[in-house]
Amino acid sequence: MTGLQLDLDGGAHDFKPGDPVAGRVSWNVDAAKSGEVRLFWYTRGKGTDDVGLVETIVFADPQTIDQRAFRFTLPAAPYSFSGTLMSIVWAIEAIVEPGALVERREFVVSPSGREVVATHASV
Repeated sequence: MTGLQLDLDGGAHDFKPGDPVAGRVSWNVDAAKSGEVRLFWYTRGKGTDDVGLVETIVFADPQTIDQRAFRFTLPAAPYSFSGTLMSIVWAIEAIVEPGALVERREFVVSPSGREVVATHASV
């Protein structure tokens, strides 16, 4: 069986800037040349896609069956945002090579712990 699993501690999906985000990555693969976990944000919607890589943790000497813990501290910005034309989404992504196994968990980052939602005002 080949697989990759990414879990956030406490199952939380709503965070504030400066909060720690921790969890674990586990995998069972035929070969493990490299493994890492990334904290990043990206845009989704119309227009040009943008990605902001905040931090990467590279796992030293990954084994074919392995489990590794990780911990990031969230930056002050940007906040999670959802608008008509564009959204900003935060995520943690685990990658094990070869085989390009990828697992991603999306979550919210804002001072209120809730996504900032743009509303359309009528004039």
